[in-house]
Amino acid sequence: MNPSTSVRSARTRSSRSASRSKSRRTTGPRTGKGSRRRRRARVIGATLLVGALGGFLLANSDRFQRTLEEVTLPLQHEDIIRQQAAQKGVPADLIAAVIYSESRFRDQTSHAGARGLMQITPGTAKVIESLSGGQTFKFDDLSNPDINIRYGTFYLHYLIQKFGDNEIAALAAYNAGETNVAAWGGSSLSLDDIPFPETRDYVENVLDKRDEYARHYRHELGLDHR
Repeated sequence: MNPSTSVRSARTRSSRSASRSKSRRTTGPRTGKGSRRRRRARVIGATLLVGALGGFLLANSDRFQRTLEEVTLPLQHEDIIRQQAAQKGVPADLIAAVIYSESRFRDQTSHAGARGLMQITPGTAKVIESLSGGQTFKFDDLSNPDINIRYGTFYLHYLIQKFGDNEIAALAAYNAGETNVAAWGGSSLSLDDIPFPETRDYVENVLDKRDEYARHYRHELGLDHR
């Protein structure tokens, strides 16, 4: 091989090698910078999104809270509840709590035949008709919220009076019957005296819900004066 040709070839190879090395040095850092820029952009975007969401929730906190309450602590027919509370002397928050515990404010019929918002059985409805002097009861009437709440509130009033204004005894009787409550202690009944776990839990749940309804729906239930 001609020496001059050999020198030129060596120079060419050296030049190409230097070019590739320079290319690698140039390309590497550019890729790293681009990756960092994309990560910063994603972080900034996520921060802005969280901030916007927080601002939206803050601006609509009252509406959000009300929607949440309507799902977890529903209230319907409050006009009927207020009316019956005033007429029969039963606290409106207690009526609402019984409706919640019995049916979650949904018209339904249980396996035992209890019907409507306050889950009144045909037998109990007939007792209420007899006590109130009525003679026009029809089972289908219990699907009517107005009639159902009237019947249920009347029965609550009757039980509260029967057991000496003892709401625990009245609620236990609403769940387990008057005969059982009379055997458990009647007007002196306390929560600890209730031998049926289901009835004891029922009474506790109603009393807890009564406090929640009083706290969240004072105006709607006409409790502002209390």
